[in-house]
Amino acid sequence: MENYTYTALDRFIRYVGIDTQSDPQSTTNPSTEKQKDLSRVLVQELLDMGIADAEMDEWGYVYATIPANTDKASVPVICFCSHVDTSPDVTGAGVKPIIHLKYDGKDIVLPDDNAQIIRVTDHPDLQNQVGNDIVTASGTTLLGADNKAGLAEIMDAANYLITHPDVKHGTIRLLFTPDEEVGRGTEKVDIQKLGADYGYTIDGESLGTLEDETFSADAVKISIKGVSTHPGFAKGKLENAIKIAADVLASLPKDTLSPETTEAKEGFVHPTRLEGNQDQAVLEFIIRDFTESGLHDKEAYLQDQLNTVLARYPGSTAEFVVKEQYRNMKEMLDQHPAVVDNALEAIGRAGLSARQRSIRGGTDGSRLSFMGLPCPNIFAGEHAFHSRQEWVSVQDMQAAVDVIVQVAQVWEERA
Repeated sequence: MENYTYTALDRFIRYVGIDTQSDPQSTTNPSTEKQKDLSRVLVQELLDMGIADAEMDEWGYVYATIPANTDKASVPVICFCSHVDTSPDVTGAGVKPIIHLKYDGKDIVLPDDNAQIIRVTDHPDLQNQVGNDIVTASGTTLLGADNKAGLAEIMDAANYLITHPDVKHGTIRLLFTPDEEVGRGTEKVDIQKLGADYGYTIDGESLGTLEDETFSADAVKISIKGVSTHPGFAKGKLENAIKIAADVLASLPKDTLSPETTEAKEGFVHPTRLEGNQDQAVLEFIIRDFTESGLHDKEAYLQDQLNTVLARYPGSTAEFVVKEQYRNMKEMLDQHPAVVDNALEAIGRAGLSARQRSIRGGTDGSRLSFMGLPCPNIFAGEHAFHSRQEWVSVQDMQAAVDVIVQVAQVWEERA
């Protein structure tokens, strides 16, 4: 993309200034209305580019079309997707992005909290960034690169395609979703309206990576009903729901089966929420594994631990509810090899070394793949997600823009 002035950085700086944190406890769609603030900005920017059908629906989803400019009638419709929300784990309000020009290879101390140090030993990808420009937050918030880097990259690629009609491509659909971080990013997607054959989320980490395998994921909610009575007259009667919940947590292994003790293809049982009183308590977990059988084994294990604990509290009961979240996209992608092959070709054409890998997490693409839109995940350059040490490289963002453009070209050429 010679002689092109990239817009990804400027867009990214604008986007991270808008607080779009989602809320897992909310029952509305989207979970927070403020996510729509960014969706409206995206729609207006798309309209300003000349993309006439850009719109936001009532749920906060943005749809837009870059019309085909090829004479070929058989080019599949491709969708590029990113999400507008940021993680509930760390505040996204008042983000102050800092651009560290020509990174020198040293640890980065964030100015608003000197205890927040982005250490090279903790972030080995920084070793590949010497001389590049690194964007961080100031130390008191996350940055929002997950996934506003992806948004900026898709928007920049759209700008390039609109302003370079000589680059041939089929119809391209853009989809920007809310609530990905709380596992609800595809709940209100209208697949028929989207009208795409294949998709790509732009929500990955390191330069050149393509993620075609994710965890399978469920959520478990345990609702405990204890036996409540006045503590002054409780001997032999009280069965404290908080203590029952604590016993369940204490029964979990300390050296395995948790995020902090697993890696690679190992799954886990991870408590995410505990609240209650002596009468009632609620425990929430996320369960992760790369196979559905492994997922069910972990749920059965947790159920067994609960049953063992409850046996010591004969007057108490508990409800164990499993909710499916998403499944390993590889099951669907293996049925459509072109969607991965074309992305790997595009990464190579952008001058990068393409690397396929599994992700210990999930994306909107996981659920979209099972909704009929095979959808692997292309790198966006995001690092240290969900933390105050989150960072992204400007040059990696620009490389992602190149890859998106190349993906569109590869599909047109191979049609």
